Amino acid sequence: MKNFQNYTPEKYSKPDYEKIEEGIYRTKCPYDEDMIFVTSLSFEMERECYGEEDASPRNLTQVPIEGILDEFSVFVTDFYESLNQTSETICYQEFGSLNLANLQQLRALIGKRFYAVPYIDEEDGEEYYDMKLE
Repeated sequence: MKNFQNYTPEKYSKPDYEKIEEGIYRTKCPYDEDMIFVTSLSFEMERECYGEEDASPRNLTQVPIEGILDEFSVFVTDFYESLNQTSETICYQEFGSLNLANLQQLRALIGKRFYAVPYIDEEDGEEYYDMKLE
């Protein structure tokens, strides 16, 4: 994944969203009654990278997305299906967290590249991957 950019959807201007700082808003969680922090990013998938071979805006592959969720302790709150259905290269995703610091760290991806590098574990012989940030 590369070319991470801030994305500000129109919904963030509605009363349900309180701006906390640049690109981060507070709102009700779509899954329960908790208040959470959200941010939206756009990015490009890299088909030549491990786990992204079949990726597109309509098919966000599990490996890099799961890596983001694990690395930054965030979860997906909006898939922006209509944007991703009509885009040829740019992907859109909203991420949420109960913890503001998690989203602040996630936003450090802006302007960077985040991708998986596979390796074989010497003990069990299984393939795993590490996430890299450039």
